[in-house]
Amino acid sequence: MSAVTGNPSPTSSRDVRRWRRLLADEQYEATVYRRLAARRGGEDREVLLALAEAEGRHAAHWAALIEQSTGAPPRPGRPSIGLRLLALLAQRFGSVFVLALAQQAEGRSTYGRDPHATAAMAADEQVHGEVVRGLAARGRARVSGTFRAAVFGANDGLVSNLALVLGVAGAGTSTQVVLLTGISGLLAGALSMAAGEYVSVRSQRELIAASAPAPSSASVVGALDVDANELALVYRARGMEEAEAERHAAEQLAALSGGQPRGSGARSLSPSLGVQQDDGDDVVGSAWAAAGSSFVFFASGALVPVLPFLVGLEEAAALVTALVLVSLALMSTGAVVGVLSGGPLLLRGLRQLAIGLGAAAVTYLLGLAFGTTLG
Repeated sequence: MSAVTGNPSPTSSRDVRRWRRLLADEQYEATVYRRLAARRGGEDREVLLALAEAEGRHAAHWAALIEQSTGAPPRPGRPSIGLRLLALLAQRFGSVFVLALAQQAEGRSTYGRDPHATAAMAADEQVHGEVVRGLAARGRARVSGTFRAAVFGANDGLVSNLALVLGVAGAGTSTQVVLLTGISGLLAGALSMAAGEYVSVRSQRELIAASAPAPSSASVVGALDVDANELALVYRARGMEEAEAERHAAEQLAALSGGQPRGSGARSLSPSLGVQQDDGDDVVGSAWAAAGSSFVFFASGALVPVLPFLVGLEEAAALVTALVLVSLALMSTGAVVGVLSGGPLLLRGLRQLAIGLGAAAVTYLLGLAFGTTLG
């Protein structure tokens, strides 16, 4: 339990209410970490349980202040809506999305300027944010390829098809032509995006594979001239300093000449020749997954500006409705990017909105100009 000595004495019931709310928030944060830990294993589980224990100590600090001030057993107040939602998400999912939200929650701590919080508590909250950032980093790396394709696909579908629909409508065509154009743009764009993502990711994976050591290279290590020690050149070519490369190569050759079992000393002479490779393949992701997510999300985004025409609205009403729906969707995709990247949700949403509507406005004006010229 955190010590409460030295904290200013409360001067009003407002302090007690605030302590009760902070007590509830800390209890909910501990619950979030315990629920996340229940869905994980290994080191991640231990780290999350340690975070829950730390939040429990913070809760005990506020409970002690409440009891000291009121003389009654501490009763928590109502936690914030965000933490209640986060606890619910942690129970159902436990994904990188939840970790990203937890990271943002830690970053909103006010203990640094709270006269009743200790300096250690303020430092804890800042460190907790870094711990959660580290836990989320691996998940962000695993989903980065597919997530990039999904966000890019949805945003491109929203913007390109809205621009297409507005451009055709601005040229003075009928509602049926606008609808046909929108559906054609949806199918053509989704297929093009999927093919482009597949080729892009596949090519990137092939480039990474081309830089990896050849699988057959390890089989010739035992026949190398120990005195020449050309194995060191492999390590030097991949960035090691000369002295370190010579030492590492000597250790590998000594392991072979010493007759150690294949499973021990020779283990590091596997196809990588002991050279550490990065996790490029994991970061790039699957080409099929990227293509599939790009197709689905582009089609989903491109469907939004077409929906008002599909349900039979008149052209003017359909265009206004399409603008509203696309604006909401753009704000939502921007907010999702903000959550996973740890950035401000509103600013990310407004950025997406400004880019999307700006492109659509330019196309609509061009449609008006061409419509006037052709007319």
